[in-house]
Amino acid sequence: MWKKDDVKSPTTPEVSTPPAPSPVLAVPSASAPSSFALPVSPRAAACISQGIRIKGEVTGNEDLFVDGLVEGKLNLTTNCCLTVGPNGTVKADLNAREIIVRGKVEGKVTARDKLQVWSTGQITGEVQTGRLAIEDGALLRGKVEAGKQSAKPAPAAVSSPAPELNSGTAAD
Repeated sequence: MWKKDDVKSPTTPEVSTPPAPSPVLAVPSASAPSSFALPVSPRAAACISQGIRIKGEVTGNEDLFVDGLVEGKLNLTTNCCLTVGPNGTVKADLNAREIIVRGKVEGKVTARDKLQVWSTGQITGEVQTGRLAIEDGALLRGKVEAGKQSAKPAPAAVSSPAPELNSGTAAD
């Protein structure tokens, strides 16, 4: 009988290959040409994700998606949209051109153009907006002012005597 130890496999030279280089994310520097810059969508929203908790005032001039906890004030200028995600809890005064609520909001909500409350959304507080859309199942508690306010107040009815018109016939 033969033994396993007696049979040796033919020796093959081991070839060592260097490991493949890991991909490196190039970060643009001030001296690097702009062609090396990472593509960024000009309308990409900033994000406060589910694990983030912020206390204080948040201001900005770009779209914002809140899926975490924010307490204080949220003020977005210009043509910005604020979205409170389904996991978002906001205890703050909100001010933005457009606000979409899919989570919980407590405070004063001022949407200069439009407020959308999705079926999972809950708002408790004062709402002021130009246009309002509420899905079936949404919860809205508090004072609501919806609709465009006219720039000038309507003139009050003035009771002045109407001028007499001469009809051209004389009743003498």
